[in-house]
Amino acid sequence: MEHNEQRRSSLKKIGMGFAALLGVGTVKAAAHKTEKKVLGEVVSDQDIPLFSGAVRHGNTLYIAGKGAHFDGDIKSHTDHVLKELQKGLESNGSSMEQVLKVNVYLADLADYKGMNEIFRGRFGENPPVRTTVATYGGVPGNSLVEMDCIAAVD
Repeated sequence: MEHNEQRRSSLKKIGMGFAALLGVGTVKAAAHKTEKKVLGEVVSDQDIPLFSGAVRHGNTLYIAGKGAHFDGDIKSHTDHVLKELQKGLESNGSSMEQVLKVNVYLADLADYKGMNEIFRGRFGENPPVRTTVATYGGVPGNSLVEMDCIAAVD
């Protein structure tokens, strides 16, 4: 009998653990809830958007990847992408100086030096951390470079 009660108690605890993970029951997880505010352009031609152009979560702003979809070299593409990031940041209450992290995706790693020439100095005296990778198969939309970023918002 005692063994069955221990088993039921253990199963109940496991069930409550699953309920907590699934957000079911009277779990006190509400204190960890944060509001997700979607900002900027929602990109999609469907009823359900594919992705948001920008999302603010607390005092952090996430800007979706920007590319350059025109003929040109890595320098013109990089300049265009950085200007698009800047527009997205400023229209959502941030700035290039408040960028914390940038991800750079190159269609060809041989463009690394040219991209850096245009990238340098665009984020003020304290540049953000950055990850740069060459993509396998190219960047969507035939852009030579795509960038996304995370920034602080006042």
